[in-house]
Formats: sequence, structure tokens, C-alpha cells
Amino acid sequence: MRKHVKSTLLISSLLLFHVALQAQKPRARDIGIPFDGTTGKFNAITDVRGVWVGYSTIISGQGKNVLGKGPVRTGVTAILPRGKTNNPVYANWYSLNGNGEMTGTTWITESGFLETPIMITNTNSVGVVRDAVLKWFVEKHWYKENFWYTYPVVAETYDGFLNDIYGFHVKESHAYEALESAKTGPLQEGNVGGGTGMMCLGFKGGTGTSSRVVKIKDSTYTVGVLVQSNFGAKKNLTIAGVPVGVALKDTLNTVFKAPPVHYRQEGDGSIIVVVATDAPLLPHQLKRIAARVPIGVGKVGGRGENGSGDIFIAFSTANSSAFQRTSVSRVDQLPNDLINPLFEATVQAVEEAIINAMVAAETTEGINGNKAYALPHKLVIDVLKKYNRVK
Repeated sequence: MRKHVKSTLLISSLLLFHVALQAQKPRARDIGIPFDGTTGKFNAITDVRGVWVGYSTIISGQGKNVLGKGPVRTGVTAILPRGKTNNPVYANWYSLNGNGEMTGTTWITESGFLETPIMITNTNSVGVVRDAVLKWFVEKHWYKENFWYTYPVVAETYDGFLNDIYGFHVKESHAYEALESAKTGPLQEGNVGGGTGMMCLGFKGGTGTSSRVVKIKDSTYTVGVLVQSNFGAKKNLTIAGVPVGVALKDTLNTVFKAPPVHYRQEGDGSIIVVVATDAPLLPHQLKRIAARVPIGVGKVGGRGENGSGDIFIAFSTANSSAFQRTSVSRVDQLPNDLINPLFEATVQAVEEAIINAMVAAETTEGINGNKAYALPHKLVIDVLKKYNRVK
């Protein structure tokens, strides 16, 4: 009898594992797209030990847009640098084109520290998410002092092509859900969290992630990236160095049966990039890391267009005792002369995270029948084969 129970449990576990594998969306490497560099275990920002990510995804309704009722295609993403532990990390940020928002950055520049989770949502929901984070802090006793002040970091990209963005569907509860669901391990990508209603380089975009592991002298460090990708024109889409957007332009024209009901111009949109590392970097060095993000964005076709908010933030989980209020702290610092591998890792991970977001994203119909079409995997690989990038 005991042997029968063990066998049943083993079969059940295998079935659950098989179902989980089937549910996992393919990623760029899974369909054969080549990238440089060595990834971490999950090929995700969560490969940086201590970093947790959570989502709230809001999808409802279809057809004509009715203000306040939908259709709704939006959400919230939460990135917690040290999980649900309040221990500020060294950080800094950089803007390629500032037609967007990331709150709390003034104090990050002044203090050198990121003291809060990083939240990402749609353009019109920054305020409600920011206020929700403050309430969450109070409920969770995030700060132990009797008197405290803080500036939540909330970033956005615009999903109004697919989402009833002026219906204000993101509520306090959605920010809570993203924070409470945060965890380590493999992450969902594509149409999830704040990336639910986003587009990228002429196709459906959204949330993507990737990581790189590098060795500097005798130490091994991880760089992890998470993107909310909603930028660029199809004609500029480049994958593995190949002009895929140009190659697919005529092929996909037959798919678009009716013009969208929207004023969105090609190239409009934004991208938020969060870079995490366990390398011991100080704030001025993290500024340099964030300033390398545009190279990865440019490799896939980003041009920092006027209508795009391209804002990036980088933080380090090293130096866990760096933040002090009354005592002197002593910290480690990687020399500037050794930082180049981290620059390269950042560029590589940003490039792959964006393509991962597009590979995972599914065709989505939103307000007024507007559609964002999924990247056609087979056609992409066919183009890469034509250019001898894959066999």
C-alpha cells in the first residue's frame, strides 16, 4: 500500500511538472534566436539574489471603448530589490528621452539610495500606484521609525492603443497584488503586469527579462534586467543583427484588415528598464550602468523618438550594510578599470529582455478592435536563416 501511494505521488508530481512545462511560454532562445553572453539559472532579473518580482494583470471586455468600462488591458509590475525587507540599495538612473515618468528619482540622485520597490504601470496610473505603495508601507511597517518619509519609485509606459487608459482601471488593490505576489525564480513575460497592453517595434510587446553572469578576476557577478517594452517603429526592428522589421513588412501587410481607431504614430511609446546587479558598485558607477542601457535598446531598433519615454534605473544589492542613519558605514567598490564586463552584460541582457518580451507576447485585441499582433516566430527564424544567423 505504501509503495502504491509513493507511485501515485510520483506520477502526480510528474504530471504537474509536465503541465508547468507546457504552460511556460517559449522564450527567444527556445525558438532559436542567438544571443551573446552567459545567462543565469533563470535568465531573469531574479538571478540577482534577493530580487523579487510580482504582477497584477487586468484584462476584461472587448469591442468599442466605453470610458470607465473598457476594454481593459493593463496592470502593475513590482520589483523588490531585497524582497520584502526594507534595506535600501545603492542606485542611480538615466533618461535617454524624457517623454515619460519615473517618480522618486530626484532623491535617488541626491542620496544615492533606492529605498522602495520599483513599480511599473500605465501612464495614467502612476499616482494611484504611488499612493498605494505608501499605504502598503504603513500596513507592513516597512519603516521601523516613528517618523519617516519616502518617495516611491513608479514608472510608466502608455497603453492607450489597447486599453481604456482614461477609465482609470488600476486600483490600490492591483498595486497590493503586485507587491504581495512578488517572488524569486522564473518569471512570466509578454502580456503580464504593467506590460499587458504594451506594443513594441510594430508588434505586441510587454514585460521581458534576461540576465548575464560575468567573471571579474576571482569573483563572479550577475546582471539582471527587466523591461516594460512599448517603443519603436517596425521598420527598425533588428534581431540578432538582422533587419527583421524590413524583411517582414510586406509579409504582414495582409494581416492588417482595417486601420486602427487611434492617433498613435509609428515610433511612439516608451521603455522602462530596471537593471539589478550583485556587483559592488557605488551610485556614480550605477549611473554609468544605466547609461549603457540605450545601447541594448538601439541594437533592437530603438531610436529614442520624441514621443518615447526611455527611462532606466540601476541598483546594486551588494554592500548590505551601506545604508546607515547614525553610524559610519564601510563599503566595497569595484574599481572603474574592472567595470567593462558589467557594461557589456547590461547591453546583452537589455537586448535579450526586449526580444523575450516580444516572443512571449500574444496577439491582443483591445479598445475599438485595435490589435497588436504577436511576433511571428517561424517567419523570424526564416529571416535569420536567410542571413545565416541560424542554421
